Amino acid sequence: MKFPFLLGRVIFGGYFLYGGIHHFTDRKMLAQYAGSKNVPMPDLAVQASGLALIIGGTSILLGVKPKLGAAAVIGFLAGVSPVMHDFWRLEDPEKKMNEMINFTKNLALMGGAIALISIVTGLAALYPALRAARLKPVDAMKFSLQRIRRGE
Repeated sequence: MKFPFLLGRVIFGGYFLYGGIHHFTDRKMLAQYAGSKNVPMPDLAVQASGLALIIGGTSILLGVKPKLGAAAVIGFLAGVSPVMHDFWRLEDPEKKMNEMINFTKNLALMGGAIALISIVTGLAALYPALRAARLKPVDAMKFSLQRIRRGE
């Protein structure tokens, strides 16, 4: 795995992990805000979304099932963005601008998570080469270790 990809994954996952922790440390404030947006059971919604962010962010950060982690992040962003950042409903120009910035930021983050899902990593990335070379599982592991040593 190349260093820039690893660094990007750590930063990207860390962003969501931090956001998830924030959902619990400032739960009351976030629940009040969610309630003001007519979110049903706002306290539970904040906790559930915080858990999704922690699971997704940790998964991406550590590289453990990062595609599932990215899917959790996408689910969070797709569900939360139109409800919490509904700039099209606002009249006040300053509030409208702030919500539009947050909405479009979330779209960009969702794009990043979608891109992460599309990247084939680990042994799955080796599968076409292994299949073409007709390698057995033991040989595949040796092949994988050689690639890791070379920094591929």
